[in-house]
Amino acid sequence: MNRPRKKNRELPDCVYLKHGAYWYVKKGKWKRLPEKGPSTLSTALKAYAEIVEAPRGGMDTLIDDALDAMRPRLKQNTIDQYEIAAKKLKSMLAEFAPDQVRGKHAAGIKKAMKKTPNMANRVLSFARQVFDYALEEQLPGVDSNPFVGVRRHKERKRDRLVLAEEYDAIYAKCGPRLQVIADLLRLTGQRITAVLRIRRTDLTEIGIRFPHHKTEAKRIVRWNPELRAAVERAKALRGNVQSFTWLLPGRLDKPPNYRSVKLQWDKAVRAAGIENARPHDLRAVAATRADEQGKDATDLLAHTSPQQTKRYLRGREERIVEGPSFRQSIDSTKKP
Repeated sequence: MNRPRKKNRELPDCVYLKHGAYWYVKKGKWKRLPEKGPSTLSTALKAYAEIVEAPRGGMDTLIDDALDAMRPRLKQNTIDQYEIAAKKLKSMLAEFAPDQVRGKHAAGIKKAMKKTPNMANRVLSFARQVFDYALEEQLPGVDSNPFVGVRRHKERKRDRLVLAEEYDAIYAKCGPRLQVIADLLRLTGQRITAVLRIRRTDLTEIGIRFPHHKTEAKRIVRWNPELRAAVERAKALRGNVQSFTWLLPGRLDKPPNYRSVKLQWDKAVRAAGIENARPHDLRAVAATRADEQGKDATDLLAHTSPQQTKRYLRGREERIVEGPSFRQSIDSTKKP
């Protein structure tokens, strides 16, 4: 049972006044009342009424509860991806209650997202886990998982290699922070989320430490002159600020937001007149270059097997091989 209020006793349950605005607090989450505009008592009570009068047990609630239950066992990178999938799933099932979702609706989601097979597969995988959670919680009316049996899209292997001249053209259209990010991606070969979350404490005497978010593997990418120069330019972006948590500046002492970085990259790509170039392609550039120089690309990418790394190796030259010769054996059968 919650403690009795000592002040603002006229407010409804779960509503609090803080910093001049009213907030709805549930399960540790704070929601401003209303989300936009002036937060007066009248506007707050109106927004509160819309929340408590909304039908309970809808897909939004189930998706949020399922994702909250998954968080403790997921890596941060996976959580970021599932949050995107959750938003898409909510929009597509907004009019459904959990017990109304059928296999045909799951198949419809797959079909509707066929133009983006990677994202479609992520949404299908997340939705399958959402309904597994609903079954475990014995949600009324949910007797089976409608996403079980819906096959994944076949994902096309990406073979795009950003050439040096293409990189230079994109680089010229990037702002100072995006240029540093691009250099760090190309020089370290790490995932973009790992690069954006480099901490000041990750800068060791040997190199940059990367605690990976998808696996337990940790790597230190050794310093070289180019990498040191990129890091010094990253520090210079902060001007006279000497104390900071993250190497790359974001908002409110947070690391840069991936979505904003992706939007900036896409804008630079269009301005450079380059087609089909993604930030993640720079990981493939790093792996390919390391492999060409005889370095261990598998170790660099923190993969568990060379087979995983093959997906990132691009632009290998065609091998010239020798076929067998049969003329000699034919000639040897002739009598002198």
